[in-house]
Amino acid sequence: MLRLPHFQVTAPTTVEEVVAALKAEPGARLIAGGTDLLPNLKHRLEAPEQLISLGRLTSLRGIVRDDAAGVLRIGAQVRLAELAADPQVGELFPSLATSAGLVASPSIRNTATIGGNVNLDVRCRYVNQSEFWRGGIGGGCLKSEGDVCHVVPKGRNCVAAMSSDNVPVLISLGASLILVGPEGAREVAMADYYRADGLRHTKAEDGELTTELRIPLPLTPRRVDYVKWAVRKSIDFPLVSVALRFDLDGEGEGATITAVKVVVGVLGAKPRQLSRLDAVIGRAMNDPEVALLVSEAAFKQCKPLPNVPYEPAYRRQMIRVYTRRAIQALAQG
Repeated sequence: MLRLPHFQVTAPTTVEEVVAALKAEPGARLIAGGTDLLPNLKHRLEAPEQLISLGRLTSLRGIVRDDAAGVLRIGAQVRLAELAADPQVGELFPSLATSAGLVASPSIRNTATIGGNVNLDVRCRYVNQSEFWRGGIGGGCLKSEGDVCHVVPKGRNCVAAMSSDNVPVLISLGASLILVGPEGAREVAMADYYRADGLRHTKAEDGELTTELRIPLPLTPRRVDYVKWAVRKSIDFPLVSVALRFDLDGEGEGATITAVKVVVGVLGAKPRQLSRLDAVIGRAMNDPEVALLVSEAAFKQCKPLPNVPYEPAYRRQMIRVYTRRAIQALAQG
């Protein structure tokens, strides 16, 4: 049995109190649902003396359509189960409802929050193990007790993978985060929020917390989807994940593509947004070449590493297959 270390817990009721608590205890960690942090504590990947619970911050629990600002506002304390079932999310951003509904199991979705999920720690087959197991590979790795990356032995950065289901979708939808800290509030585009280094994979400053997500309301017709491949249909983190968004100039079979975003996860610490997709702009959504062109671009631009289970070459093929199948399904409406 893996036991939790000893720590103290405080439970502020306002964002200002949380910021003050973080300032008073620089080594403290925030905890909401705890589905990511608590396993890390059991594995002795972290050992904070103080946890700051966000459970009493009721102001961060709403989902509100703000037409004046042209965004859907989602509080960081919204549970993933709520997000998956919310009618506004399902109507406006069905790919987000899908991704939230595919996370882990019902019990975890009823506990985990969207704020925690977008700040999910990166994962690697060499670090997300017990302290005893890590000791058997020479004292851990860059992200734990050691100084060697076992995935890329000569690498200087940690290449643990961002395995959040929701992050690629939110990037594809143009979402942003509101962060509040000692210097006040700031807004950061999710596409710019992540780093390619698993030791510190977000650009959140010390003492900041995520309070809200903002997703621009769609202005034109679009088709979106999220697909993941995992060994089991529930519980497992994705081994391949792809978020797709096609903006169209109208509805129906004759609608043509005006913009496209494809974001692939579970590669490294930062999701990969595909580039050089101009060849599909102006084509009809139901043109068979669209699925072929985009899936081949995904295959060429994405090169998985041996940082999660299953061989990288096989996962790379699955990126191609899942992307093609998803676009073919979108073409059929």
